Amino acid sequence: MLMSATTRLSAGDPAPSFTLPDAQERPVSLSDYRGRKVIVYFYPAASTPGCTKQACDFRDNLAEFGDAGIDVIGISPDKPAKLAKFVEAEGLTFPLLSDPDKNVLTEWGAFGEKKMYGKTVTGVIRSTFLVDEKGVIEVAQYNVRATGHVAKLRRDLSV
Repeated sequence: MLMSATTRLSAGDPAPSFTLPDAQERPVSLSDYRGRKVIVYFYPAASTPGCTKQACDFRDNLAEFGDAGIDVIGISPDKPAKLAKFVEAEGLTFPLLSDPDKNVLTEWGAFGEKKMYGKTVTGVIRSTFLVDEKGVIEVAQYNVRATGHVAKLRRDLSV
C-alpha cells in the first residue's frame, strides 16, 4: 500500500538520528548505539493488546538478539509516564522512547495514512528497522504484524 505523504526508508539509507526521552525521562540517542546493530521498532500505543504482545516478544527474545550483537529500542507517541507503567507491568528490559510530537515517527516513515478496518486513517504505522554499526538501515519493514513479527525477524536475521 502506497503512502502519499509519507516518505519510506529503505535498506542502504542513513538512519535518521534522534534523541528522545525513555520511560525514566533520560535522553537516548540513536548515536548511543554506534558500533552495534540495533532494531528500532515503532508501535502505536503502550499497553494495548497488539503492542503488548510485540513488546513481550522482543523482551522474551532479547538474549538471542543480544548474543547476535543486536540491541532493541521501541518508539511510540506515548508520554514517558505511560511508558514507565508499561515497562513495569510487562517487565520490559529494553528502552522504550517517547515521541509525542511524532517528529521521529514521521522522519522514519512510521506515521501517516494507513488502512485500519477498511478505512484510511492517519496514525502510527507499525514498522521495524535494523540499523547497522555505522548507522545505515539494513532492513526496513512497514505494516508489520504485532503477532509473529519477532519470530519472523529472528528467522530473517538468522538469530
